[in-house]
Amino acid sequence: MPNPASWLQQAGRLYPSSPAVARGRTVVAHYAEQAERVAALAGALRAGGLERGDRVALYMRNTPAYLEALFTAWHAGLVAVPINAKLAADEVAYILRHSGSRWCFVTRERAAMIAGLQSELPELAHVIDTDGGDYQRLLAAAPVDVADGGPDDPAWLFYTSGTTGAPKGAVLTQRNLVAMSAAYFMDVDTIDVGDAILHAAPLSHGSGLYALPHVAAGALHILPETGGFDVDEVCTLLAAHERVAFFAAPTMVKRLTRHVREQELETPGLRTIVYGGGPMYLADLKEALDVFGYRLVEIYGQGETPMTITAKSKTLHARCHNATDEALLTAVGRPHGVVDVRVIDDQGRERPAGEVGEIIVRGDTVMSGYWQQPEATAKTLVGGWLYTGDRGCFDAHGLLYLKDRSKDVIISGGTNIYTREVEDALLIHPGVFEVAVVGQPDAEWGEVVVAFVVATADAGVDAAALDRHCLERIARFKRPKAYYFVDELPKNAYGKIVKNCLREQLPGGR
Repeated sequence: MPNPASWLQQAGRLYPSSPAVARGRTVVAHYAEQAERVAALAGALRAGGLERGDRVALYMRNTPAYLEALFTAWHAGLVAVPINAKLAADEVAYILRHSGSRWCFVTRERAAMIAGLQSELPELAHVIDTDGGDYQRLLAAAPVDVADGGPDDPAWLFYTSGTTGAPKGAVLTQRNLVAMSAAYFMDVDTIDVGDAILHAAPLSHGSGLYALPHVAAGALHILPETGGFDVDEVCTLLAAHERVAFFAAPTMVKRLTRHVREQELETPGLRTIVYGGGPMYLADLKEALDVFGYRLVEIYGQGETPMTITAKSKTLHARCHNATDEALLTAVGRPHGVVDVRVIDDQGRERPAGEVGEIIVRGDTVMSGYWQQPEATAKTLVGGWLYTGDRGCFDAHGLLYLKDRSKDVIISGGTNIYTREVEDALLIHPGVFEVAVVGQPDAEWGEVVVAFVVATADAGVDAAALDRHCLERIARFKRPKAYYFVDELPKNAYGKIVKNCLREQLPGGR
């Protein structure tokens, strides 16, 4: 099984003059040059004392150097530890300490903060500012060949968002990354030389994972000059480049959709939007399909099986959209071709179509375990299956529907209420921009449904209007018993709504 870094070297030989990396509109490296730079950087790391299996952290905004550092780690036989650039000092220090990272690549604006942490991190030997002279000197090192490792060698420590405690490092092996990349070609999208991927979402997360199949195909990698997601910049880049795909969280898709519609923009350069990482509500999805047509792909995955549990292709979006039952659009797709997916009850028995249970996954994309956390690994990996903690069901067509995280299911009067169903109903209302539904402790019912609502500007919506709206669309017992209007919803560094923070605001909060 190949080391993913070998794909870059092969692209350098096959497509030497093809553009590899652009910063904004400007191409800054072609594939031959990119391959040479990574081989030299790998030589510098090996000459600097790093040995196979050592960890190298990346605490950077999205820049061309990020891609170089990522592929350099694998080229040298090391383990990449991408850290979300939005994390605070204490969170970063925890990941560096827990992973035992020896080197850390940073962008200039983060260098001082990491340098200030070094005294607390005895294993962290070097902090390399990719905008500085030390990085340029590394590029002058003698190149080395791609490390000859095994398929079960760790390649990426994927730290979870830590919404329910300290983050855990999912150990993704070379086998996992290769299988995930194969799944992209099989179930998500085609990629040809001359196609492009726009890295507007963090490279520490989904966008970085999707860099792999695009390198393998010799595609162009576009890095926004802002280093992140800006709707104006994204639209400018979609006009400047051709055949562009990008990965986005549902909130990013919603913002882009509204912007394109309100500004009456054209997006001829857009090829594919792959969305995932959180729920895409039906109302938002229908609006996005109206604006972009069938250029959307949905994926459902976890850090423990990166980007690869189910996929809803462009064709499947079209079929579901044109079906008589629009609820088909709320499915997260069919299982990827490289995994087995089941829905089971609490006794481990497989649930029939339409019956809700826990989603479990088995396949070559599933992590080998959590870094230095054997007890957490044993609870999550059981009998070769990954227990996701997500609850859902299959339909008669084999499409999977997500209902809730196990911890987010509301049990009211002994009846399970799935928050996504209530959120979907509320988001249809034109006065609701964002919403999060949680359970509030109740002496009589155990829990009751409440909703935190971000209203659309100048909507003038109130609780009575939303109550009438819900009663027309969902069962009476599912409707919220209270509505809390807020300016914004708390989100973690990955853009996911942190419902624990909302529960703590409630009377008797937990």
